[in-house]
Amino acid sequence: DMSQHVIKMPDIGEGIAEVELVAWHVKVDDLVVEDQPLADVMTDKANVEIPSPVAGRVVALGGKVGETLAVGSELIRIELAGEAGAKATAPSPAAPVQAAPLAVHAPAESTDRPLASPSVRRRARELELDLHDVQGSGPGGRIVQADLDAAVAAKRVAAIPQVAAGPARPTGVERSGELAIPVIGVRRKIAQKMQEAKRRIPHFSYVEEIDVTEVEALRSALNARWSGQRAKLTLLPFIARAIVHAVRDFPQINARFDDEAGVVTRHEAVHLGVAAQTDMGLLVPVLRHAEALDLWQIAAGIARLAEAARGGKATRNELTGSTITLTSLGALGGIVTTPIINQPEVAIVGVNRIVERPAYRNGVVVPRLLMNLSSSFDHRVVDGIDAARFVQALRGLLEMPATLFID
Repeated sequence: DMSQHVIKMPDIGEGIAEVELVAWHVKVDDLVVEDQPLADVMTDKANVEIPSPVAGRVVALGGKVGETLAVGSELIRIELAGEAGAKATAPSPAAPVQAAPLAVHAPAESTDRPLASPSVRRRARELELDLHDVQGSGPGGRIVQADLDAAVAAKRVAAIPQVAAGPARPTGVERSGELAIPVIGVRRKIAQKMQEAKRRIPHFSYVEEIDVTEVEALRSALNARWSGQRAKLTLLPFIARAIVHAVRDFPQINARFDDEAGVVTRHEAVHLGVAAQTDMGLLVPVLRHAEALDLWQIAAGIARLAEAARGGKATRNELTGSTITLTSLGALGGIVTTPIINQPEVAIVGVNRIVERPAYRNGVVVPRLLMNLSSSFDHRVVDGIDAARFVQALRGLLEMPATLFID
């Protein structure tokens, strides 16, 4: 039928040939308007929203949630709105019939719609930004996420409401009467990654007790001193500083192992993965160049990345490229954990909970704050002795926190 418009699975770039369908926002017979979100698809870890280029009625869906669709395959079929499709058959010559759907479709293509990806459009809607008012810095004036950040800064939009906008992203999971919950989308990616890491990497974990009394006292004092002026510090920025210092002496630990090529790449820069629990499961956003940041920059960076991950707004770039990972369950940290390495890294540092216990100091029993650090290593490329020395270096730095600031 000439009045139907087939929307094919667009090429999302990065050489990706197929994507997973994780959510439908419409069903057959729904009426849609131009730019309305139709479906969410997923590549690696990036969620991409597909908007409608046309207005009309949904005739057919090209797949079920959880299915994999090839780029170029039919995603959805829409019967075009308006009379153009219906009237096209009235004139007898054939040419206008051919032209009719093009005429209906043309406005969507030829209007001066600013160039932007679906995720940028979606975020602009959430931020209540008109893309016509945003200066694009990408190729051909394309608007990218950084341009939205600049526009928000210019408008002095308060940071909190902007994150709180709208409910959490649907993950496309449906529960049947038997509670059979399909493992799809981000969950499937996490499952595959964990399984692969556990299957390929011979893990060993090393746990050490650390006296965090001094570093906790410093943390409290800094928070009191800068209250209301600087980001509140948790223990994580101090541990991040300790990792940055310790890997200078243990470069084989701040590394990525391509086990298929048999190559270990040691990194001078510390791109710190910070495991963040989200509704979609565990994501590991990356704090780039942690070695160049002070305590507050690390704290702000971790908070920003965790917020982006939880809001489903972390970009592919923010979820890849880490060289070593820090993971913490906070108050649920338990006594010991055995963290799974974030492949292709070779080490992960896990933070357990802090407990106050009596300890001997100079023959006297005194209350001290103690915390276990549980770290896992890839035994193919990290020897036990080096792992132990690395963790002892972390311990030394944290137990005498002044050393965290001596270069």
